[in-house]
Amino acid sequence: MTTSNASALIIDGAPTMASKKQPNPIDVHVGSRVRLRRMMLGMSQEKLGESLGITFQQIQKYEKGTNRIGASRIQHISRVLSVPVSFFFDGAPGVSADGPRGIGDAEPPNYLVDFLATTDGIQLNKAFVRIKDAKLRRRVIDLVRAMAGIGDDQA
Repeated sequence: MTTSNASALIIDGAPTMASKKQPNPIDVHVGSRVRLRRMMLGMSQEKLGESLGITFQQIQKYEKGTNRIGASRIQHISRVLSVPVSFFFDGAPGVSADGPRGIGDAEPPNYLVDFLATTDGIQLNKAFVRIKDAKLRRRVIDLVRAMAGIGDDQA
């Protein structure tokens, strides 16, 4: 075993990390989907933790992707949050649906998914869908686009 620098080791010719390990992108994605659904329901981390028999700190670690969620735990979370297990993997990096995608089936851009997982994104989305008048919804969109400096040609 030889050391190439302070943060990586070479073992059998392959570099491995010796310092802080980065969370797996799938774990981060699944955790963000847990957070998204919990926030959509207006549920606190403490309440979710109580329902699962764990601490809110553990929920925080799951949501950040710091701790991996086991199969039985993800099943329990899906029941508590009233979604299928597949919900947590929708749009996950490196996960593709079976078969070719049509134009209408395109994956949303990551920035959109990231925004919708924030408190602001959830609140904006909840408020927007409560607007029943289609013309008023369109005017809200036009207002936000104007405030952001986005023209119709940049949709």
